[in-house]
Amino acid sequence: QVQLVESGGGLVQPGGSLRLSCVASGSTFSNYAMGWFRQAPGKEREFVAASSWSGTNTNYADSVKGRFTISRDNAKNTVYLQMNSLKPADTAVYYCAQKSDKYVFIGLSPSSPSSYSHWGQGTQVTVSS
Repeated sequence: QVQLVESGGGLVQPGGSLRLSCVASGSTFSNYAMGWFRQAPGKEREFVAASSWSGTNTNYADSVKGRFTISRDNAKNTVYLQMNSLKPADTAVYYCAQKSDKYVFIGLSPSSPSSYSHWGQGTQVTVSS
């Protein structure tokens, strides 16, 4: 049974930084690409970032490009999301997800929630002064 557990959310001022972590268990972590999504109140879940199985290839939503960085440590079964220059518009519940294949630029679309087979419970990020 695959489990994904996010941590690292919280309240931060505009311009600040947070690092989210997601620890996976119940599957061979390095066999799958991983992604981060977010959902703000009253809005649909939206893609944030994805990493291939090795971490070599990554993909970002335009809204976070240059500010957020996805990385992974396969030895620790963990994927990270470093978030810098945070804005109030980044306020949302952030979810990590396990993609159903290993890749970002081939195979299933990394930005589609339907490409992911397992999801964490989410961690709240609030950007406010």
